[in-house]
Amino acid sequence: MSHLTEPEDVQLLCSLFSPEELLLTQCLQELEGLFGPADWVSRPLLFDRTRFYEREMGWPLHRRFVTFRELIRPDALVGAKIRTQRLEERYTQEGKRRVNVDPGYLSLERLVLATGKNYTHRIYLSKGIYADLTLVFQRGTFRGLEWTYRDYASPEMIEVFNGIRERYKERLRGIRD
Repeated sequence: MSHLTEPEDVQLLCSLFSPEELLLTQCLQELEGLFGPADWVSRPLLFDRTRFYEREMGWPLHRRFVTFRELIRPDALVGAKIRTQRLEERYTQEGKRRVNVDPGYLSLERLVLATGKNYTHRIYLSKGIYADLTLVFQRGTFRGLEWTYRDYASPEMIEVFNGIRERYKERLRGIRD
């Protein structure tokens, strides 16, 4: 018989992209209002592994990742997705998003993204939100899975997520505030 235990708190993170770089800065500030102070923000990146969003949002797309100082319970991902969806809706014009905000969490074992889209490998959480297991940590690094988005599985992003994991691990050990 298994013994039920609560999981450790996890590192909340968000991916943001938009054709408007200034809008990303504004949204980063709004995300801090929702989730508390950021503890890390990526350098500006191009979101160029797919042109899926071009028709809706335009091109080129600029991207940032952000993590937050406050760790969360894993089941708080549902609320985070609902809040970020409301943020996206505030910046929608004529039915088209000007910004895409995808929350997720990183634990020692995995990176999970929240989505409103069902698929074979996605697990329903609640309120229309699914958990997408995106990366797993094996043999000292994060690794993509068969369904992992190409940008998340790229060597550059794996390096970023490994760095986030190291900072998260230090926080769990009480080394980092």
